[in-house]
Amino acid sequence: MLEGLLLFFKSTGFANLSVPELSMMAIALFLLYLGIAKKYEPLLLVPISFGMLLVNFPLDPLMDLPVDGQPGGLLYYMYIGIELGIYPPLIFLGIGALTDFGPLISNPRTLLLGAAAQVGIFVTFLGALFFGFSLQEAGSIGIIGGADGPTAIYLTSQLAPDLLGAVSVAAYSYMALVPIIQPPIIRLLTTKQERAIAMEELRLVSKREKIMFPIMVILVSGLFLPTALPLLGMLMLGNLFRECGVTDRLSKTAQNELNNVLVILLGLSVGAKASAEYFLTVETIQIIALGLVAFAIGTASGVLMGKIMCFLSGGKVNPLLGAAGVSAVPMAARVCQTVGREANPSNFLLMHAMGPNVAGVIGSAIAAGIFLTLL
Repeated sequence: MLEGLLLFFKSTGFANLSVPELSMMAIALFLLYLGIAKKYEPLLLVPISFGMLLVNFPLDPLMDLPVDGQPGGLLYYMYIGIELGIYPPLIFLGIGALTDFGPLISNPRTLLLGAAAQVGIFVTFLGALFFGFSLQEAGSIGIIGGADGPTAIYLTSQLAPDLLGAVSVAAYSYMALVPIIQPPIIRLLTTKQERAIAMEELRLVSKREKIMFPIMVILVSGLFLPTALPLLGMLMLGNLFRECGVTDRLSKTAQNELNNVLVILLGLSVGAKASAEYFLTVETIQIIALGLVAFAIGTASGVLMGKIMCFLSGGKVNPLLGAAGVSAVPMAARVCQTVGREANPSNFLLMHAMGPNVAGVIGSAIAAGIFLTLL
């Protein structure tokens, strides 16, 4: 009887629990707290952190590989969708269906702000190489600066799968912390007078323009950078569903049911890669630090481009819009609106900021395509 109880105890998690696993459980619970109590990116942070919690129990079968005819674990099969590059592009389908490209079409100059905000990606890529990361790992770390979770997951799954847990947690953490990280950088680089600039109302974009835009983007990007097509193709298809007027059912499905299912699968699968053996390393600390640098440089370079455009336009462009060039939609645009109204209570910058914000989504996908082509 005692021998049976002893054998049973040895088969439980209590007998096999290690300090690294306990540490990862604590991190997962903290991330759950941020997602639930603080509402930091809850739709993805909650499933990611719960997946992280699930895979850090000792003797956990959820990520087991199939062996000798025995099936693998549940999360192992879910993760195949990331490994094969399926979930992130389909998430982009939903983003496209949810996004109005009108502000970008109305003011195409804001493409420059979206492009400038990608500087952080390439600067951090060089920084990661300096710290000894491989070319593929450096590309995966640099893309955090785009503040686009699905893009970071897609690129990392293709170039450096072992870093997926650290990169995804860093990417979504910084996306969630946009309202905390960006305002000090914006205030440091701009004057109150610049932040108070009120902009002219955007012109009304026709239905024909909105339909032609995703088609033209794909024709151009598909010829110049085919490796960006999985992300950009799905983004533009979703937007075409939204705008063409004959696929309302498909648009609503992409926005809601399909997107919600994919968010659950993506979040749990990403969290499943954050086991103690992969996550609790010096590399993870370096990745999180470099990710913060990437995001800060991206914000700063966008604002500096905004200042240049402000000067060249004779003070008609509010440089705050440059901060929205990172692809955290729509949080970065909301930050611009909030900081702008602090300087000028009558200021309304949200729709103007959505232009560079959408451009940032396109820019980060193009940056990922460049890394995939070169690395």
